[in-house]
Amino acid sequence: AAMSRKGVKLLVDSLSRSVKHFNKGEVECLIKLFDTLVARSSSHFAGAGFDRTVFRDTLHSAFGMTDDVVLDRVFSTFDRDNNGCITVVEWVEGLAVLLRGTLEEKMKYCFQVYDLNGDGYISREEMFQMLKNSLLIQPADEEPDEGIKDLVEIALKKMDYDHDGKLSFTDFEKAVRDENLLLEAFGPCLPDIK
Repeated sequence: AAMSRKGVKLLVDSLSRSVKHFNKGEVECLIKLFDTLVARSSSHFAGAGFDRTVFRDTLHSAFGMTDDVVLDRVFSTFDRDNNGCITVVEWVEGLAVLLRGTLEEKMKYCFQVYDLNGDGYISREEMFQMLKNSLLIQPADEEPDEGIKDLVEIALKKMDYDHDGKLSFTDFEKAVRDENLLLEAFGPCLPDIK
């Protein structure tokens, strides 16, 4: 069920106004891509959107993002109403941050990706999960978990400004403003800008 011409035009107008990082032409292209993905997904969302699998494949082929755990988290940040379906608005708004976001927006986004249980903090366990997942396995003679635990402690030392043993958004933001490279400290969740 593709949208009518008029529907598309209204949507383009409204999204170009609300999503400040894309111009009309870009929004139009993203909606076309969205329609193609919906058609390909033949999902049970009746043309309203597409599911995790299509999302994962698309980010994989478009941005070379390969990590399943990270892609699942990215899906969750896009899927704002948490219904397993990416709608056209979620798609365009999510990509705006991913591709053109300000540092502020990207910090919020990365923090959300790393905050696995959504409680507003990145805990030791969450850092451990994300790092374990994004690092290549070390040589057999080394206990890989120990190395990761050390990294978690180093990250906390560097980023946990209020010393409560976990990272709040305030901690994260402060650390990233000090050192931009820390934006993706716990795993690559932004596309390589090519």
